[in-house]
Amino acid sequence: MDNRLFFPATQRNRKSIKEVLSRILLTRGFILEIGSGSGEHGVVFQKYFPEITWQSSDPELIHRNSISSWIEHEELNLKMPQPLDINVEKIPWEIPSELLLSIQGIISINMIHIASWNCIRALFNESGKLLSNGKFLMLYGPFKIGNKHISQSNELFDNSLKMQNKSWGVRDLGEVSEEAAKNGFIEEQLIRMPAYNFSVIYRKISIKDSELCFKHF
Repeated sequence: MDNRLFFPATQRNRKSIKEVLSRILLTRGFILEIGSGSGEHGVVFQKYFPEITWQSSDPELIHRNSISSWIEHEELNLKMPQPLDINVEKIPWEIPSELLLSIQGIISINMIHIASWNCIRALFNESGKLLSNGKFLMLYGPFKIGNKHISQSNELFDNSLKMQNKSWGVRDLGEVSEEAAKNGFIEEQLIRMPAYNFSVIYRKISIKDSELCFKHF
């Protein structure tokens, strides 16, 4: 059965996200994607970066079924593992031992604005435990800068999110980076993307160094 889902935003942004990923030194090992949605990103990136293993995940069964169908459709069964059932807030995450031993980075695309702040805390907390020094966590999506929207469309989008769920909304980058610092990450790169989005790359450092960085916020 073909359970593939098609998300318009994925079709629009996958090329620009792929270009950002190309700037990161991706070595052999696993990349864990949190909140993979339809799975369209995962299969594209798996094919473009064959040296890594792209591990998708999503808490929704309909999304995991879509991911599995995309893997089948793109004939990636021998390379790309089946999606994990990860709910960010349910910690510790259940992670295969093979992934634990060779995880290179964690990526979350268009998730934190449709999640509660507790989910963001859990994302950084668990990522900080899984990733060793030098590994990366990348976020993609809209952000406020200096607690201000960078476009009218982002402000309208933020309002629509809050109407759906009062715990959702476009996050302020400074607040997100503060949470990152508490868990041993520094904001290494902020890359402006099309359609008023950003890619933010955090790098894991020692807790001692992280505490020094946090004092400067």
